[in-house]
Amino acid sequence: MPREENPFLGERGIRIGFDQPELLRTQFRAILRSARSGKVRIMFPMIARLEELRDAKAMLEQERQRLGIDAIEVGIMIEIPAAAIMAEQFAKEVDFFSVGTNDLTQYTLAMDRGHPKLAPYVDGLNPAVLRLIDLTVKGADKHGKWVGICGGIGSDPQAIPILVGLGVKELSVSVPSIPSVKAQIRNLSMAACQQLAAQALAAETAADVRQLCPLEDG
Repeated sequence: MPREENPFLGERGIRIGFDQPELLRTQFRAILRSARSGKVRIMFPMIARLEELRDAKAMLEQERQRLGIDAIEVGIMIEIPAAAIMAEQFAKEVDFFSVGTNDLTQYTLAMDRGHPKLAPYVDGLNPAVLRLIDLTVKGADKHGKWVGICGGIGSDPQAIPILVGLGVKELSVSVPSIPSVKAQIRNLSMAACQQLAAQALAAETAADVRQLCPLEDG
């Protein structure tokens, strides 16, 4: 790939596939063939426009028909604010959403999470990010679709009660974090989580949100 002036706003995710369609079709065929051995879902990354989703689905359907394989569930990553804002429209055309909170946070705040000076401020519990997650869940709910979280806050003990309260149905976490996350969720009250989520959405800063869920000592 040629060097880009601003790669974070350039050819990433699905955009590379559209630029190199045979590469994308090869990936689709590989995923579809693997569906013969078990349940498989596919997510399209870096979707910003409905046209992108429709074009990707059309290519996937062409390859599916050529292989004669049953349809599989299709979702998109919610990594770009535009996708979160348009979640209700996207939800009509997908089976699920997965919120990529790391990228969604840095695109929302216009801060690179690897920047030596700005990284401390790139917090997925910023109320602006939480409001976009809330929009995503509400848009999905209107069409009976579910929302998962893929990103750092999925295993953040201060974030988990808020995400549950917002209506997130699935958390993607690293293997070592699974026992502690499950244990935490088992002790949560849905009503309390929903009240906490409402407070978080009304907060002014990420620090204010974190004060709502102080970490336990030890």
